[in-house]
Amino acid sequence: MPRYEFERDTRTPHSEAFIVQADGNEIGRVDIHYGPDVANATLCVPDDFSEDHIQELIGEIDERLVMTAQPFRDDFVVTVWIGRQAGVYSEEFEEELEEELEGDGHRD
Repeated sequence: MPRYEFERDTRTPHSEAFIVQADGNEIGRVDIHYGPDVANATLCVPDDFSEDHIQELIGEIDERLVMTAQPFRDDFVVTVWIGRQAGVYSEEFEEELEEELEGDGHRD
């Protein structure tokens, strides 16, 4: 079983998002939303992840993240998306890119 690490990306009063790493490599993301009785998560993993790997990772997320934040929840519901990262999009990044292109006509 890979050694999973979770790096918090964002946090609000009722949710958290983590980058998931396995053996030092970024492999996915999990967004967790805490309700009064139920924790819901969206888990994104690579398309080569097996069902066993998914179950192991969900167990790690539950034990190491959800139970520490919400130990008396009634249920933990996880929606799993399998695929690849297409990119990270941001208005700020797009504006910087446009400024670079306007400055000299090309991007280094």
